[in-house]
Amino acid sequence: MNIRKITDRVYYVGINDRTTWKFENLWPLPNGVSYNSYLVIGEEKVALIDTVEEASMSSLIAKIKSVIKERTIDYLVVNHMEPDHSGGIPEMIDLFPDLQIVGNKQTIGMVKGFYDIPDKRFLEIKDNDTIDLGNSTLQFVLTPMVHWPETMMTYLKENGVLFSGDAFGCFGALNGGVVDKQMATETYFPEMYRYYSNIVGKYGKPVQMALKKTSNLDINYICSTHGPVWHDKIDEVLDIYNRLSLYEGENGVTIVYGSMYGNTGEIAETIATRLNENGIRNIKIHNVSKSEMSFVISDAFRYKGLIVGSPTYNGRMFPQIEEFIIAMESREIKNKIMATFGSFTWASAACKNMNECISRLQVNSVATMDMKQSPKSTDIEAAIELADKVAKALGY
Repeated sequence: MNIRKITDRVYYVGINDRTTWKFENLWPLPNGVSYNSYLVIGEEKVALIDTVEEASMSSLIAKIKSVIKERTIDYLVVNHMEPDHSGGIPEMIDLFPDLQIVGNKQTIGMVKGFYDIPDKRFLEIKDNDTIDLGNSTLQFVLTPMVHWPETMMTYLKENGVLFSGDAFGCFGALNGGVVDKQMATETYFPEMYRYYSNIVGKYGKPVQMALKKTSNLDINYICSTHGPVWHDKIDEVLDIYNRLSLYEGENGVTIVYGSMYGNTGEIAETIATRLNENGIRNIKIHNVSKSEMSFVISDAFRYKGLIVGSPTYNGRMFPQIEEFIIAMESREIKNKIMATFGSFTWASAACKNMNECISRLQVNSVATMDMKQSPKSTDIEAAIELADKVAKALGY
């Protein structure tokens, strides 16, 4: 059992999922995912912070009993209602007859809707309310739309522990260690970018509000519901969330293209080569027929430059490019240097469609080009010119 004492009063009792293929049945999990749950042991009361998904409850319960021995769980704090964190609520109620479910008004409505729990089980809290566990004080910070309406965080004042819900989480199961100082964390940071862009990406303003609300807290540990417990790397984690929620990209360019027979792909390669000649080193290229959309979205969020290419297909964009553009629109991506390139055989439509979509975004679109059939010398020149305009706009 991977039970870890994080600090006085706080124990990690979460579980690893190394079998689920896709998170939310959408996003690939090549390295698995953790569902993190925490016990806070006060002198008088015990609180469990979130449960895990229903199929893993037997493991969670065994861990809980190993820690609390003959004591009971007095409070179940529900920071986030998604079933991967709330699926164990009915079983917890059966096991601990006097347990109270702690949540805000939105939480309680959702718990009732999902699990048909009676009113007497709930303790409704408001922003900044506290619960005393006996020399251990839980303070509640409401953070709506990070990334559901009911989301909140719980702060253990005496130890400076912020139980943050999905915020500051990432994909990837925990491999032995739990706290960042116990592991090599470099593999988790790309998964934090992917988690944020895939799951939270649309909600930049609510994330900024949450960061401001928690900025006056003395935080020694961030205990998210997915991924490592952050201690040594707190500043880096906060910086990533701040930049992503402000839509501030790193230096670099993501090229996303579709190509049926290789002609549009040749233009993508020409653009990449020219960007590199201009001094750009971080260049990510995604052929949407091969790359998983999850990773495409992640790189699109991460870097300042974004170039999208599509052949015309049935009078529209290439299907996976259309999916990608919709993903950018639904996440309200902004502050990008963008360009588009397209191709067609007898009637052009893809470029027009892409540019119409991009015009609705808060981005700086600096260039576009369209190619009929296969690349000619004039098309290569146009691709080079497009790359030069993007590089210039990025400051190269």
